[in-house]
Amino acid sequence: MEKAADRLKWKCRRGLLELDIVLERYLQKHPVDPELSALLDLPDNDLWDIVNGRSEQYETRFEQVVARLRAA
Repeated sequence: MEKAADRLKWKCRRGLLELDIVLERYLQKHPVDPELSALLDLPDNDLWDIVNGRSEQYETRFEQVVARLRAA
């Protein structure tokens, strides 16, 4: 399980400081989240727009993780 958490933490390192901060907070509460891992395949700007609520352009399977990210 630790390896999965380490991989997710590494995948959360992004080019946008704001996104890094949100993802770091999120990982403190949810150290292993396969839904987040899949969502992280999006480009930084698209992901940031989703996280801060400027975009609703994401697959419905990500609704719960997006809600958790927005609350982080």
